[in-house]
Amino acid sequence: MGEKLICNNKRAYHDYFIEEKFEAGVVLQGTEVKSLRAGMANLSEAFMLVRDGEAYLHNLSISHYEFGNSQNHQPDRNRKLLLHRSEIDRLYGKIREKGLSVIPLRLYFKDGLVKVEIGLAKGKKLYDKREDLKAKDSQREMSQALKSRNRD
Repeated sequence: MGEKLICNNKRAYHDYFIEEKFEAGVVLQGTEVKSLRAGMANLSEAFMLVRDGEAYLHNLSISHYEFGNSQNHQPDRNRKLLLHRSEIDRLYGKIREKGLSVIPLRLYFKDGLVKVEIGLAKGKKLYDKREDLKAKDSQREMSQALKSRNRD
């Protein structure tokens, strides 16, 4: 059936080095899924924490469902992630040992289910961010030069 992207965390690649990626399911309520189908989510400030041996996604903002009733969800509640025990233990160990963070990279539908791609990330320093911007600019200039040369 394929994947349908709900939202992307563009800042994650600017602010972090992504070392490893995992796919996890998310425990949601009905109105949350309806809001996600309308594309009303924000991943920019979200992060994952492990508490009591379970993984939770904090600060994932899913807006209220427009046509919901009194049973509508809370927009900023913590949501449980569905990961294997070995994955949770491994992520928790890396977080404690190396001081890494786990952040969501993208939120999408896969075969009708909501999935989140989380990444084990290490924060970038300011000079790393500048280097990435320089590399991106030079790559863009090279591709533009090649396009204009091929047109002639």
